[in-house]
Amino acid sequence: MEAYLIDWLNLLGRWLHLVVGIAWIGASFYFIWLDDQLEPITSDSDRDDTISGELWAVHGGGFYHSQKYRVSPPELPATLHWFKWEAYWTWLSGMFLLALIYWYQAEIYLIDPAVADISKPLAIGVGALTLAGGWFIYDGLCRSPLAQNDTWLSAALLLFVGLTAYGLCFVFGGRGAYMHYGAMLGTIMVANVFFVIIPGQQDLVTAKQEGRPPDPIHGIRGKQRSVHNTYFTLPVLFVMVSHHYAGTFNHDYNWLILIGLSLAGTLIRVYFVARHKGGASLWSLMVAGAIMAAIFFAGRPPPASGRAAETAAPDMATVDMATVQGIVYARCTGCHSAAPRQAGFAVAPKGFVLDSQAQIIAGAHKIHQQTVLTKAMPIGNSTKMTDEERALLDSWFRRLQTGQ
Repeated sequence: MEAYLIDWLNLLGRWLHLVVGIAWIGASFYFIWLDDQLEPITSDSDRDDTISGELWAVHGGGFYHSQKYRVSPPELPATLHWFKWEAYWTWLSGMFLLALIYWYQAEIYLIDPAVADISKPLAIGVGALTLAGGWFIYDGLCRSPLAQNDTWLSAALLLFVGLTAYGLCFVFGGRGAYMHYGAMLGTIMVANVFFVIIPGQQDLVTAKQEGRPPDPIHGIRGKQRSVHNTYFTLPVLFVMVSHHYAGTFNHDYNWLILIGLSLAGTLIRVYFVARHKGGASLWSLMVAGAIMAAIFFAGRPPPASGRAAETAAPDMATVDMATVQGIVYARCTGCHSAAPRQAGFAVAPKGFVLDSQAQIIAGAHKIHQQTVLTKAMPIGNSTKMTDEERALLDSWFRRLQTGQ
């Protein structure tokens, strides 16, 4: 019953996270685009020195006219819309999932004894400290003299997130390291909204209500943090889907792949932001493409001869089906069974069941990919699959491929 309940909480949490995340990212991308598309008012009748720009658009069969004030309007309207709850609920639902999957089930998804044999409380503590400490370091950099120069600040932020990615991959299993890296960036993003953007906007509104001049610094700070958020978005989205791709998080250089793909995502977003302004250069897309191509070629699994050099591969003819089934039953069917024995699993992950010889043969490609090429399974090697057993599975798979 516990595993069944966790599955449903996971489903509902992911659904909520997806819905509110789409709402937040959609609004964030739209306002970045809107800000960069504003044009000077050209009509003498509409000219107003308090307005920095306007935009006309057509959508859904209607025309829209948007204007942005340099600081604030002469008078506040009766209804003023705020954009904050999308961000808050995205973080709350994300934290719910992080706690449910990676903290409550840390021994499965977070801790990998082959990386660092740490206790569950310590792992959770390091994870929580990463989220909180990440915000304080980032905020400190943004409030330091480095913030006066975008290039230097960008370099400092890149160094900070790079060191974080490196460190996490030597504390947690790859999947847990990636997820905490993404959760740290997501926490920074929502903290920007909660601690900087919304308080600044609230002060602007209060100033108008009290009849005092609004402080333009709030607009400057809010814009800086909003731009940072838009550059963090694609790396966070990559992390959200990365657990489906063990070739990234379970690679020997998983930290370098994480840094590289984060940088590529940021450069892709740099291109689109520049395109909004009408002066986009293809250099950022080209660099992003080069980074991803380098990761693809460098991350290719070694050929069979290379794997054999690590662990002497047995003769293919000596690996019979009974041996393979014994390995799979001992190391895999705790989770991948019609009746999983592993705590926390009500059903086999992704419905991938390996109870019979026919099911094992049908799933040979997946077994080989996950246990031999990426070594992502068993998760955190919780069932202690040996290199010799992986070599046996490799030889068996190659025998199947040759039809022997």
